[in-house]
Amino acid sequence: MKIGLFFGTFNPIHTGHLVIANYMANYTDLNKVWLVVTPHNPLKQKETLLKDHHRLMLTKLATEDNPKLKVSDIEFKLTQPSFTINTLLHLKEKYPVKEFVLIMGEDNLKTLHKWKNYEEIINQFSIYVYPRIQCGISEQEVLENKKYPNVKIFPDVPMMNISSTFIRQAIKEKKDITYLVPEKVRNYIIEMNFYR
Repeated sequence: MKIGLFFGTFNPIHTGHLVIANYMANYTDLNKVWLVVTPHNPLKQKETLLKDHHRLMLTKLATEDNPKLKVSDIEFKLTQPSFTINTLLHLKEKYPVKEFVLIMGEDNLKTLHKWKNYEEIINQFSIYVYPRIQCGISEQEVLENKKYPNVKIFPDVPMMNISSTFIRQAIKEKKDITYLVPEKVRNYIIEMNFYR
């Protein structure tokens, strides 16, 4: 079984995340996509994040009707801050019969050389890349780059210029976020008075 791992703080999860996850689960050779909720991204301030269990709940609400998507809290049990290589090696050991593929945006691919043990990631795991608006890495660039033999670009993934930052700001300003997040997620955010 081939599992795509889509990492994120999902603060909150939004339609853009779901379109990418669903595309990878249905239009590639992946059997499933696991959305790995990250408790602490080393590149983000922890104070700006909603509590882990709330972000996990929002992600579960967003995906519960899709059998090809699964939410994982694996990083909650690992040392923080979360480094992708540690999680990948842990999953590989825990599920030896599964093949794990890292899903990332092309902006992350451009900065992959700054990640902890990035050579190990590149050598041991396939990477499926989706486009990002105004990023501009081409498949030809990847093919010409000998450092990335396991990278595959999917240029047809629909792009949506939505960010969690935009949604948090909209909520703070008491603006409507209908359609930017799934209805169940919107209802939970309103009910719990998040991001106000």
